[in-house]
Amino acid sequence: MNTVLRSIQQAAVALLACLALQSTAHAAPAPAIQDHTATVNGVTLHYLQAGQGTESPVVLLHGYAETSHMWRPLMPKLADRHVVIAPDLRGAGTSSKPDGGYDKKTMAQDIHALVQSLGYKKIRIVGHDIGLMVAYAYAAQYPDEVDSVVLMDAFLPGVGDWTKVWLLRDLWHFHFYGETPLKLVAGRERTYFEHFWNDFAADRTHSIPEADRQFYATEYARPGGMRAGFEYFKNFEQDAKDFAGFAQTKLTMPMLVLSGEKAGGQFLIDQGRMVDSNVEGVIITGSGHWLMEEAPEQTMTALVAFLDR
Repeated sequence: MNTVLRSIQQAAVALLACLALQSTAHAAPAPAIQDHTATVNGVTLHYLQAGQGTESPVVLLHGYAETSHMWRPLMPKLADRHVVIAPDLRGAGTSSKPDGGYDKKTMAQDIHALVQSLGYKKIRIVGHDIGLMVAYAYAAQYPDEVDSVVLMDAFLPGVGDWTKVWLLRDLWHFHFYGETPLKLVAGRERTYFEHFWNDFAADRTHSIPEADRQFYATEYARPGGMRAGFEYFKNFEQDAKDFAGFAQTKLTMPMLVLSGEKAGGQFLIDQGRMVDSNVEGVIITGSGHWLMEEAPEQTMTALVAFLDR
């Protein structure tokens, strides 16, 4: 009897192993992320694209000291239900680096022209850092073309008591532009970016990974890259005027605000409620500014749940 039972158990184990191998063999491959370029609104934008589906496309906008590369871990988690588009903003990565147009209103117009060129009428838009400013400017200018918006850890210039936000504690870098700063950082791009990657993290040893640091430093070292990046900050005065005007008309689409416990905290959530009447705020516990890298599971779980509604 024991021999018979052992034979049955062995056969069952073999069958389960065979089924597991078949399941693995037939598992859908991870959606391919493709590189594209488009010339829109007077600039050439590089963008990553993946996915398909009938849901509204998701547009992901990176922040300073990063590029569209930051979204690669998230894109496959959305790509079976959405087309996912992650551009390099004007001035970043391999996108154009013109002399002007770095106010966030104009940068949002770049993204809108890209979306239109791809034939999409409505989107869901996500922005981190500088990208959240562009995402808000997009939603404010084209509210009927946005299903939902996500703002991730930074602030909205010109909204509420914005000059007292945590990220402004190191005020020097918002005024660090011009001939001398460019000469100082030439060839030392990584040294400069370490300030952001380390000091804006809850724990500098669990912030931007080493391979990504090398990648981003190389990307911003491209001709015109640092000059263009400085322009994002140089235009805050104009952004504050534009956003104060936008805020006079509250948005009504669903807005998710994700803010690092050790960074922006409650501040950005409060700002979100000043500009939108339908806001859900989430504090990412234990995280500093770099939500995708410091707390990937918390951050991506919240993003996917919100964007899939």
